Amino acid sequence: MIDFTTLCYLETGNLRQQKAFRVLTDHTILDCISDFDPLLVGTIPIAIDLPSSDLDIICCWTDKIAFRNVLIAAFSHHEKFRATETIIAEIPTVLCHFILDSFEIEIFGQPLPTRKQSGYRHMLIEHRLLEQKGSGFRQQVVALKAKGHKTEPAFALLLGLLGDPYAALLEYSFPESP
Repeated sequence: MIDFTTLCYLETGNLRQQKAFRVLTDHTILDCISDFDPLLVGTIPIAIDLPSSDLDIICCWTDKIAFRNVLIAAFSHHEKFRATETIIAEIPTVLCHFILDSFEIEIFGQPLPTRKQSGYRHMLIEHRLLEQKGSGFRQQVVALKAKGHKTEPAFALLLGLLGDPYAALLEYSFPESP
């Protein structure tokens, strides 16, 4: 199992993962927000990304204003920077976007430990499914994404999951191994 709590796996991954590793490490992105337990999540870590996929970084904050101030101080000089606040699943959320070396970067912060956030939990489930179901399944997911499906809905469609695809994926029960 890949340790997604470090970036080491990216260094020897596919070309896009290696490029992501260089961007994140050369620009010390995670170091700038290290006080907020940052984790890279999403499609690039599990190699189901499209050329337009962004680098998604989740964080945990206890002081929203302090978190937002760190984001502004560290990243506001980057192209297309914006920081916003919203509510997602009844949880206050701070979002930060900017462009760096041809990658769109999104930093997503909530007052919830990063390993308990849906983005991390979805990625772990998706990774396990990709490992179990093989390259044909991976290709089907990427093909659906290329047709405009978001990641979780693509998985849900292929797995025949009903209802809210985000919730259904979090509740997915893996079949027992023989």
